[in-house]
Amino acid sequence: MHIILCVDDRLGMLFNGRRLSRDSALVEDAVKLCKGSKLWVNEYSDGLFSRYGYSVQICDPDFPENAGTDDFCFMEDCDPAPYRDKIGSIVLYRWNRRYPADTYFDAALLQGRRLTGQKEFPGSSHEKITREVYR
Repeated sequence: MHIILCVDDRLGMLFNGRRLSRDSALVEDAVKLCKGSKLWVNEYSDGLFSRYGYSVQICDPDFPENAGTDDFCFMEDCDPAPYRDKIGSIVLYRWNRRYPADTYFDAALLQGRRLTGQKEFPGSSHEKITREVYR
């Protein structure tokens, strides 16, 4: 599976169980990135996509366990580390800001992977969002 995460400059993901930011341009980019593949989310992230008019293909509380090899998992509020053996690529959307956070992405998951793609684009709530793909 391929995982998608949103992080700040310190790899923060959540603060008090809430996403650090929401951005319609990021959601649109993620949907385009997954085109032709299944996009899995949990109920928490489904609300983000539906807020901007996108209907995700699969909303499942156990989505990382059930996703296939070529599927994408948008992981906002869960730790991807337990699924490290299933992860084919990691897509990081960087907010390029520092937010208060209490849940962080484990950078050790990037070890042994290399940056294979990078794209910067303006967000609806951020001047610049950076998408990085690690394989």
